[in-house]
Amino acid sequence: MKTLKLLFGFALAAILFSSCTKETVYEEPPISLDQLLRSYDLWYVDINQTTGYGETPFLQIAFTLSFKNGVLYANNNLVGFGPNGQGNGYGIAVGDYEAYDMILDVYHDLDGYQSFDIYQVDADTIELYNPSNDTSYFLHGYQKSQFDYDVVFYDNIHYFLQEYGAWEKTFTSQMGALNEFDNENYLQFLAGGNDSEFKSSQDVNIANPNNIYWDYTGVYGVGDISGNRTLKTLTLDYDYFDNEFFELSVINDQNIQLYHANSGTTYEFTGRGYIQYLRNAEGTSDKKFSQGNTSDVQKKRKQKTAKKDNPKVNKRS
Repeated sequence: MKTLKLLFGFALAAILFSSCTKETVYEEPPISLDQLLRSYDLWYVDINQTTGYGETPFLQIAFTLSFKNGVLYANNNLVGFGPNGQGNGYGIAVGDYEAYDMILDVYHDLDGYQSFDIYQVDADTIELYNPSNDTSYFLHGYQKSQFDYDVVFYDNIHYFLQEYGAWEKTFTSQMGALNEFDNENYLQFLAGGNDSEFKSSQDVNIANPNNIYWDYTGVYGVGDISGNRTLKTLTLDYDYFDNEFFELSVINDQNIQLYHANSGTTYEFTGRGYIQYLRNAEGTSDKKFSQGNTSDVQKKRKQKTAKKDNPKVNKRS
């Protein structure tokens, strides 16, 4: 009887010990590619991470993408860029998509059919590899409530300046010395090319930006001011005249303020002829204007890092 009790005790102890030391492993159930794409509200296109020498037009222009129940949304503009802006922060619908296995097929309204191999880099980063041009774009996922729209806006403010056909001078302060810039009433910042060309005009009260006669041309540059993320410097380097230097601040989506440091004069400019950027496969302009077309050159984001070979192997060829 004692032997039976002893054996029973050993058996019970073994069961209890086993139940205490054995851990139950819970694995996250695998999710589909479509679920992965929809798990974040916004995917930021990090243009400087791009690898390869090709370009996919609609990705080259977009700041963010969103995948919502088969519809692809994009923030292509900085006018109206914000949590309560275009498309309630998601931008405009630019096409449809299908996601299966690890393949994303996009049917873009202008670019047409584009197909990508998708690689999940980490929990919130995906790589879109386009086998047709051997180029990869990297997207970082964010929930809308955690996405800092202001950082993207002010880091790319030179594109904001390009989103109007012209900027009309609508205010000149009484304070400040007389200077030659007092006579200039319109500015235009051109998209494409070297991404830094501007025009200036002395015309007055022109309703349609297409009818402005541009008196001066040159290149412009936007710089940072240490300790103030929202205040920028603007340099207008005229082709045949001296440079003009300003402090640039954004009042709202249609108005900017330029402080002319040399004279102490403050100017305000209002955007005329809003350009809503889209993109077509041929790379020619396809835009929606509120006040007419002023340029046939298409905006696209420039990669600031050096281009390099893509190590990805095309598995479809």
